Amino acid sequence: MTELVALDPLPKPKRDILPLLLPLILAVVMLPLIGSPSSWMTLTVASLAMGMMIFIMASGLTLVFGLMDVLNFGHGAFISVGAYVATLVLLPLATWVQADSLLTNLAVLAPAAILAMGVSGALGLIVERVLILPVYGQHLKQILMTTGGLIVAEQALYALWGPQIIPLPLPTSLRGSFIFGDIAIAKYRLLAMLVGLAVFLAIQITLNRSKIGLLIRAGVENREMVEALGYRIRRLFLGVFMVGSALAGLGGTMWALYREQVHASMGNELTVMIFIVIIIGGLGSIGGCFIGALLVAMVANYGGFLVPKLALVSNILLMVVILMWRPRGLYAVTNR
Repeated sequence: MTELVALDPLPKPKRDILPLLLPLILAVVMLPLIGSPSSWMTLTVASLAMGMMIFIMASGLTLVFGLMDVLNFGHGAFISVGAYVATLVLLPLATWVQADSLLTNLAVLAPAAILAMGVSGALGLIVERVLILPVYGQHLKQILMTTGGLIVAEQALYALWGPQIIPLPLPTSLRGSFIFGDIAIAKYRLLAMLVGLAVFLAIQITLNRSKIGLLIRAGVENREMVEALGYRIRRLFLGVFMVGSALAGLGGTMWALYREQVHASMGNELTVMIFIVIIIGGLGSIGGCFIGALLVAMVANYGGFLVPKLALVSNILLMVVILMWRPRGLYAVTNR
């Protein structure tokens, strides 16, 4: 009779928690340098809110860039389009925006954000079918096509809305700050943090706990095998591209409210920062993108407070330091 031999369980991979601790370490190091605890807390909360908005805009690109191997240099167009589309709701309903009621303000912000996401997602469908589909696997052509698409989109926005900057004031109930002693925490920044966390959790659950997420990750690793099982990876990747575009539209709406203005080149101005975030985080890593966005925002705010002249290059310096430590980013999930 054959004896059953007990097999040792496979060793679990070690959990790499050091990148997770980087925002906390940076915040602790900055406390004695800033000196004032109230100023430190205000800067930290501002950094978290800014980081969440950057993450919302960058998360879609890291999915498209890291998982689909598509270099979409036109991602900023979806940001600008989302912001402009939101004005179609917010400006005509200015009386709702100016009402001193949180429920009334949210009642107009919600449809504005949903419409921005819907139009940006639909634009993503057109861009993927027209510009991206013919050049899959051809990175140089992807760069040329998407960059050209960004220029066309920006000029179209100028033609439709004009070259002037459109003011987009915050809703009345989201103006001002909560005061805790000497600490002031802006109300809108708290909302931005909540929305950013909700987006992060939704993406993580979808990718790691759902069948669609399993198919997307499997398609990245072995597209031919998944297609042989009867699944249409092209449609899944189209859905990923549309979701990424919709998230850019949501991020554009929130960033426009954060800056309280909308202009056609706002997406183009944010593109470099977004690429820095996904390079720092690691291609295709939502967790890495999340940490990278927080680090970029914290370095920008802390650096702007301590050494204002270095604020313009703080993102580049941060990327150089991270890549010297980890050349593939904090949590790279692809081999590209």
